[in-house]
Amino acid sequence: MKTFLLLPLATLPLATLPLLLLRSAASGPVHASAGASLGVAASDDELGYQNTPLLPGTKWHVHDGLRPQPQVVTPGARPGGAPSDATVLFDGSSTEAWKGGPWDIKEGALVVNGKGGIETVEHFGDCQLHIEWRAPAPEGKGQHRGNSGVFFFGIYEIQILDCFENRTYPDGMAAALYGQQPPMVNACTAPGTWQTYDILFRAPRFGDDGAVASPAVVTVLHNGVAVHHGEALIGATQHQKVATYKAHAAKGPIALQDHGNPMAFRNIWVRELTRAE
Repeated sequence: MKTFLLLPLATLPLATLPLLLLRSAASGPVHASAGASLGVAASDDELGYQNTPLLPGTKWHVHDGLRPQPQVVTPGARPGGAPSDATVLFDGSSTEAWKGGPWDIKEGALVVNGKGGIETVEHFGDCQLHIEWRAPAPEGKGQHRGNSGVFFFGIYEIQILDCFENRTYPDGMAAALYGQQPPMVNACTAPGTWQTYDILFRAPRFGDDGAVASPAVVTVLHNGVAVHHGEALIGATQHQKVATYKAHAAKGPIALQDHGNPMAFRNIWVRELTRAE
């Protein structure tokens, strides 16, 4: 038989009273948000509330339990591996995701061979791109050493270049928004090593009149180092000219450049960036 000691409320510490009152309330489980007012649960599962304020620009309440649950995605089995919802563009075995070239496959890598650039058969808008590249043994200097590029919509270029102990004009170095913005730092490793780009690309939006409503924006990690963070492009890439915008479709191809150097590529995948409504 258990014995309970009943103390008058007045003898309890003040900090204890709110907890006792909450635990004795008949309104159901207590939600963990400190200081939040108690609301009506959105469902029997008590995932959230329906009588809290609406979030601006949405149809959802704060802590709305009826809001769609994000899709479950399984990360890649190793760092840089394609997650379960990715479109694999090159896994070392086939070039069927690409047109142009064709480039050679050597030891699981896609190798530039002088037959021209390639671009994806499928088109993409807002996306996350992972690509790994390797520059050959040094020949020449500046722009003539390990040169290529990855293009969104076929026109917005992130430069690929061997910039390990190799100087060039800053807006044309590795990871530069070509002709526009140098990377914040030079994160290149030595030629012959595999390097990675992880790029978040937000496509530009155009109004009905063809004018830019919002520019393209990129975040770039080079070998895991942030070199662009939410950087806006001033337009489509041009050589020795100021970039400009011209209205285009909401999706376009991802392209890789043949600049005459035997660059190698592997483990290329892309994810479209969309939210459930």
